Formats: sequence, structure tokens, C-alpha cells
Amino acid sequence: MNHAVVEAMTEKGETADSLAAQTGVDPKTAARWANPGRIPQTRHRAQVAKILGRDVAELWPDVLKRREPAWFRPWADIEREAVALRWFELAWVPGLLQTEAYARATLAGEALTAGEVDQLVSARLGRQGVLKRERPPLLIAIIDEGVLRRTIGDDRAMMREQCDHLARCANLPSVQVHVVPVGVGMYPGLGGAFILAELPEGSRVAHVDGQAQAQIIEQNAEIATLDRRWARISGEALPRAQSLDLIRKAAESWT
Repeated sequence: MNHAVVEAMTEKGETADSLAAQTGVDPKTAARWANPGRIPQTRHRAQVAKILGRDVAELWPDVLKRREPAWFRPWADIEREAVALRWFELAWVPGLLQTEAYARATLAGEALTAGEVDQLVSARLGRQGVLKRERPPLLIAIIDEGVLRRTIGDDRAMMREQCDHLARCANLPSVQVHVVPVGVGMYPGLGGAFILAELPEGSRVAHVDGQAQAQIIEQNAEIATLDRRWARISGEALPRAQSLDLIRKAAESWT
């Protein structure tokens, strides 16, 4: 247990139910805030700390140790709390399914120092811990076949390792990976990558990448638009077993 949170709740006479009522979240979500490593989303963190009469750093010191860029932390918080993630990627393997070497390769060419690359890779790999929890979120990933065929640099062994890793992940009970084959031609996914997250209380949030910046979307109308796009993309993707077979063949092609 996070003893600092439990102690503060006891002193203030608060329970998971009372915190949930004051912050507008599901009681199960509020209860998880007392577990090690479970940090409230950015929009709730300061609110909970104020209710409990403590500093955020006192309740969740790991906040100060986090390696994600500050601009990405709101989504990382959502990712940790999500019970389901629907993730479409056009250009890369989804971050939660990347190997360390592949993650490093995706940052090549950026204006980053070696230290900054180390920090970003460490943060990305750290996020993958959500898939190793006792109750991980359901992750449904759809990728374009070009992701499997596009080399990053000249390291064919790295691509083989990444495809093999993706195949192993696709066999996890909580993970589904589907591939849109190159023969499909034009389809709605060409508009760009996005993620739809379902939170414990039933609300949904989206993450959309852009060349300049990413954005978190909470508006129902925009979520509905991405929902329809997801449905059309998934209609073009191969079934799970056929996708896994294609991933394994892609791995062999990088030998």
C-alpha cells in the first residue's frame, strides 16, 4: 500500500467512496490511488492532495522521478488508469509493444542529446509495465503492414527482433494485434494515428498525434468521429490469427 495516502485518508476521515464523490471518478479508481505506483491523473492529483491536506510530492513522490516529457504526462496518467486501449498506428509499432532497440531507432535524427534519448527510451519502456499488471488493460492494436516492412536505419536484425517481440505480445491474453494489409489501398487510417482509451468509470479519452504536437481529446463529438474511423479501419484489418501469421512472415523476411 501507499502508506502516505492511507495515513492521510485516515487522518481526514476520507474513504475511496468519499474521494470518488468529490473528484467525480469511480470508487474503484479512487481506491487504486492507495496502491504503490498508482498516481491520479493530472486533473485529479492536485484536487486529491488538497482534500487530504498534503503536498502531491508527499503522497506520490514518484511524480518527481518520472522520465516522461512534461507534455506527455497527462496521457501517461490516462494510459495507466485505462481498462481498455484501442490504438491505431500508421508508421510505428505502438510504444507499448516496442523493443528498446526499436524505441531508440525511432528517435534517430531528432535534435536530442544522448541523455535525452536515454530518458525518453526509459520512459517508453517504463510505460509497458501496464501490460504486466495483475489486471492489465485490454490493448487492441491495429497497424498498417508498412510498419512491418519499413526499415529503420540499416539494422535488419533489429527489425527481426521487433517483429518477433510483436508476435509474442500478440499472444498475450490481454493483447490483440491486427494488421491492415498493403493490398487494401486507400483507407481511413491514412489520416493518421490515434488512441482511444476507456477509463474505469466508463468515460473515454483520445490521443491524436500531430507533426507539431499531440493532443488529448475529451469532447464526445470528436470521440464519436474517431469511433467511426476505428470501426472502418478495423473492418479493413486482418483477423487476429491471420495478422499474427503475417507478423511472423515479416520477421522471417528480415533474416
